[in-house]
Amino acid sequence: MKAALLGASLITIAGCSLTPVQQANQVSIAPNTFVTLPTPADLGQTLSASQLITAQWPASPGKETKGSADKHGSQPQNQQQLPVQLQVDSGKVALAGFSSWGSRILSLTYENNAIEASVLPGLGDTLPKPEQVLFNLMITLWPLDAWQGPLSQVGWQLVEIQQHRQLIDNHGTVVADIRYQAADRLTGDIVFINHQLGYTIIIKTLQYSHT
Repeated sequence: MKAALLGASLITIAGCSLTPVQQANQVSIAPNTFVTLPTPADLGQTLSASQLITAQWPASPGKETKGSADKHGSQPQNQQQLPVQLQVDSGKVALAGFSSWGSRILSLTYENNAIEASVLPGLGDTLPKPEQVLFNLMITLWPLDAWQGPLSQVGWQLVEIQQHRQLIDNHGTVVADIRYQAADRLTGDIVFINHQLGYTIIIKTLQYSHT
């Protein structure tokens, strides 16, 4: 994610089209470890949401950063943002990511046990993989029960206590912490901390409707 959002604010490419690539509904969660995603219907509702994903990661020593150290002298943080639009119904998940100037720069559909994703040409090395953005959203929003089967197949688990989830690998190590500001997870920020890769994602829902 950290290189991810950098391209969205720094690179402008005009007159290019998105070229879709299809793959199975599996996402890498660790080296040589892939998890099968729950189905769109497993969310248990239809959903339309506009969200802002903010990624933060420690700055490299000696380099200028997009962020800055806080008043207590904590380590400087890089920060980038990606606006996304999420649509979910019983048969499909559709996801689109936009640049700071409003152009669509990545898109994804997930239906019939397949993912079709595309990224604007020239941004493949600077944007997150669309399926990883999808995984981050699904691991935070889909019910706990929807994840138990897929994760158990690789020896992982997702546990939840009140407004806090933990993603735990097959060695018992906490890979990620997910914290919710509100019981209705779409009304408050969601903070996703990936300890393994050293980044934090903040998901802010700007507006949504669901049935």
